[in-house]
Amino acid sequence: MLELSLAQKIAVWVLPVLLAITVHEVSHGWVARHFGDQTASMLGRLSLNPLRHIDPVGTVLVPGLMLFLTGFVFGWAKPVPVDARNLRRPRRDMAWVAAAGPFANLCMALGWALLAQLGGAIGGWAGQPLVLMAVAGIFINTILMVLNLLPLPPLDGGRVAVGVLPDRLARPLARIEPFGIWILLALLFTGLLGGILWPIVVRVIAAFASLTGLSAQAFEHILRVLLGG
Repeated sequence: MLELSLAQKIAVWVLPVLLAITVHEVSHGWVARHFGDQTASMLGRLSLNPLRHIDPVGTVLVPGLMLFLTGFVFGWAKPVPVDARNLRRPRRDMAWVAAAGPFANLCMALGWALLAQLGGAIGGWAGQPLVLMAVAGIFINTILMVLNLLPLPPLDGGRVAVGVLPDRLARPLARIEPFGIWILLALLFTGLLGGILWPIVVRVIAAFASLTGLSAQAFEHILRVLLGG
């Protein structure tokens, strides 16, 4: 029966969470630079240093309060700045820039699944931390990927939708952006967000779990321990 202290749980979660947030944000900037916008690069935001991407409210205060009040963690990092005016084809290119974040989370979840296989092959005291971090990495990257694909600006999925939909649909959707975060919070606190996204999250996590070399029962047990369940 796996048991972890609070300090051990924090140690397991720190690296997967920081990587998930940091690489997600930096990916936006990398793709924006590819399409002609140097804003993030000039401001020093194309860095894997997590301190450059932490938002005191969205990365620390809100997740802490939500964990204490609801047991569910929700938050955001400081967005990497992108100036669409510098992009060669602003609407199309912004869709690619937005899609880069969730795609980065997909790649990281796959990477963590492979690391779980490595940890299982090593085994013992050396392999177990890799397996634990891999399960945490799959979970947090799946959450970020699925949440950000919700077609609601300013989430990445909303910006992708604005970039690919015809004007008659894209313009009304784009006007929602100033109110998007409040809509998202309302969906969260009413439970509607979980009802919409959780079934998808469960299926995606199961797909990644099948690549880890762990049984479904072992994966679920580790995740329950890490989440305090």
